[in-house]
Amino acid sequence: MKKLIIAIAALAIAAPTVSQASPQSDLNKMKRHFAKKFPGVKYQDYANGIYAISKSRRIEWESMEEFPPYEPGVEIGKSLFKKYKVGKCFKNGGIGIKQNYPYYDGKSGKVRTLEGDLMACLKRNGINTKNEKLQFGKGKFAAIAAYMAFTSRDKTTKVKVPKGKARRIYNKGKNFFYAKRGQLNFSCADCHVYNAGVTLRTNLLSPVLGQTTHFPVYRKKWEATGTSPLHGFGTIQRRYSGCNKMVRAKPLKPKGGKQNQSYVALEYFHTYMSNGLKINAPGVRQ
Repeated sequence: MKKLIIAIAALAIAAPTVSQASPQSDLNKMKRHFAKKFPGVKYQDYANGIYAISKSRRIEWESMEEFPPYEPGVEIGKSLFKKYKVGKCFKNGGIGIKQNYPYYDGKSGKVRTLEGDLMACLKRNGINTKNEKLQFGKGKFAAIAAYMAFTSRDKTTKVKVPKGKARRIYNKGKNFFYAKRGQLNFSCADCHVYNAGVTLRTNLLSPVLGQTTHFPVYRKKWEATGTSPLHGFGTIQRRYSGCNKMVRAKPLKPKGGKQNQSYVALEYFHTYMSNGLKINAPGVRQ
C-alpha cells in the first residue's frame, strides 16, 4: 500500500482553474487533448476504454469477450426486470433508453440518472428493496441496470445540457472532476486526463472519453468477492466511491433511497464527455 501511495503521489499534477465554458467547448477541448496524446486512436474507439490505447490489453479483452463473464448476470437482470415490472415506469418499456441518461428534468429542477429512476420505479411498484436486497451500486440492482443498458448497445450517447440550472449542475460535476480531494490530494482529472495511459503498478489509467459507455460494468475484481454472477456488476457511482477510497477521500453514500447529488452532478458532466460514442454496456474490465 505504501508503494501505491508513493506512486499515486508522484503522478499528481496541480489542477488548473476550472473555467465555466460551454459543455460542447469542454468536450471539443477534451477531444483535442486526446487526439494529441493518442494520435492513432479514433474517437469512436474510446468507448473501449484502456483497450483503445493498449494493443496487449486489447488482445486480452477480446479473448474475454469470446465468452463474456457478464452474460449470466445480464440474463438474471432481464428476469428481475420482468419480475419487478420495471418496464411500466419508463418510456419504450425501459428498452433502449440508456443513451438518454442522465438528463435534466425541468419539472423537478434536478438531473435524473437511470439508476435513480430505477430505484424510484422499484419503490413505486411496491417492492421492498431492503428485503429484496436491492441496493444502489451492485448486486441484483446493478444487474437490472446492466440489462437495461445492454438493450441500448450501439445507440449513441446524447446527453443534453440546457442553459440555466442544468448548466449549473453540469458545472458542479465539472468542478468535482477537477477538484483535489482526500489525503492524497488527487482529482479525477489527474488520473483520467493528465496521466491517462500511464501504468500505475498493474493498472493502466483510462482516458475520460468513453468511460461511461460501458457502465454498469463487470469487473473481475468485484467478481472475486463472491460466487454469484451478480458479484461482478457495479454502476458508475459505485466506481466513484471506489475511486474516492483510493485517494483516501470519504465516499458519498446514497441517503433516503436517493443518490448523492454531488455524484449525480459528476455523472452528468462525466457522461457528456462521452457524447457521440456508442453504448457498449455492460463492459468487462479488470
